[in-house]
Amino acid sequence: MTVEGLTGIRDRVLPMFQIAAEQYRQRVPEGYPNVSDHPEQGMIGLEIDPNHALYITTDGDAIFAEMYRRSPRTDNRAGAGRQKQSGLPVTDQRPLSPDVSDQTLRNLIAEMMSHFNSQQGLLYITDD
Repeated sequence: MTVEGLTGIRDRVLPMFQIAAEQYRQRVPEGYPNVSDHPEQGMIGLEIDPNHALYITTDGDAIFAEMYRRSPRTDNRAGAGRQKQSGLPVTDQRPLSPDVSDQTLRNLIAEMMSHFNSQQGLLYITDD
């Protein structure tokens, strides 16, 4: 049942992934972005770079949105006396309904792009 649900989501989200990939093609390392399209294996996704990806997956029983990102290396809100672990990978898994709205799918893509856009220290993003 969930592979059919994932295929239904795929038909709506794949064009969104392809447009986002085209928009980021000149801003990311060579070889990225990648659009993964394997609904029969239970996964579709968009990898912006090695540290930022959004996957729509199924485990056979439910459908999930899995966002992979790295935490920022600096945090202005952290005090000098407190240690902040940064640069660690973060995987955020959220359940999705098979009839998830297009707006929710766009918001997931926008959230991943926001994490990518707010990372520090990547000169190739701004320099041409």
